[in-house]
Amino acid sequence: MRVTVLVEDYSGYESPFLAQHGVSFLVEKGNRSILFDTGQSAEPILHNMKLLGIDPKSIDYVFLSHCHYDHTGGLLGMIKAIGKRVPLIAHPTIFRRHFVVKPYLREVGVPFTREEIEKLAELYLISEPIEIVSDIYSTGEIRVRENFEKDKIGVYTIEGGRIFEDKLLDDMSLVAKIPEGLVIISGCSHAGIVSIVKHAINITGEEKIRAVIGGFHLINASEDRIKRTVEEFQRLGVEEVYTGHCTGLKAESEFLRAYGKRFHKIHSGMVIEL
Repeated sequence: MRVTVLVEDYSGYESPFLAQHGVSFLVEKGNRSILFDTGQSAEPILHNMKLLGIDPKSIDYVFLSHCHYDHTGGLLGMIKAIGKRVPLIAHPTIFRRHFVVKPYLREVGVPFTREEIEKLAELYLISEPIEIVSDIYSTGEIRVRENFEKDKIGVYTIEGGRIFEDKLLDDMSLVAKIPEGLVIISGCSHAGIVSIVKHAINITGEEKIRAVIGGFHLINASEDRIKRTVEEFQRLGVEEVYTGHCTGLKAESEFLRAYGKRFHKIHSGMVIEL
């Protein structure tokens, strides 16, 4: 299988690719391709796809890992570029009100309404695991989370006219089964990347982890949580780590120390062959 980083916070050294705070991957296996998240806007993704020789019309599915604008902002533009009614897989609550209050009240969820997207794509809003293409699954909602991964991140939603802490139950990932083990692809890992890996093992029955790819949202995590995460990766036998975006420099440094050449910092235009 192949995972191409269509856009990421970092563009790489002496790179012609554009970077943007956010994430978008193209996941290809067999003759099917899944667009995983859409960054903040479609323009840098389409620019980078042109450099990579990838036609947006070749995309078969769209998968949204969670609601945040830096993963969904390019959704409308990308669906228009794809030019056909593709299935869009996401959590049932993806279009909810989602906001922060510091330093001021600001919406940080999907910047489009459900109705706008429904005109152009077929919505599959599913909280349970589902096989999208042969041996590639949505993890569905991660309901069991490690205690050390339950940090609050200061986001809220509205239910019945009242404000509640948003626990980001819509955070979902992809997991692919290949002969060498599992490949787990996450957007921001708000459910906790160790919790996600363990959930992937549970739903597939496969314990060997070939690679974990994506943002791990450890940018503001304590040193203890970072060290515990790396230790759990090693205990679970994760072979290679490809990360960036919201993982943060301290966590990336800890993974580099532990994994050496098996650690890879992702960047726009990067192609991962597994």
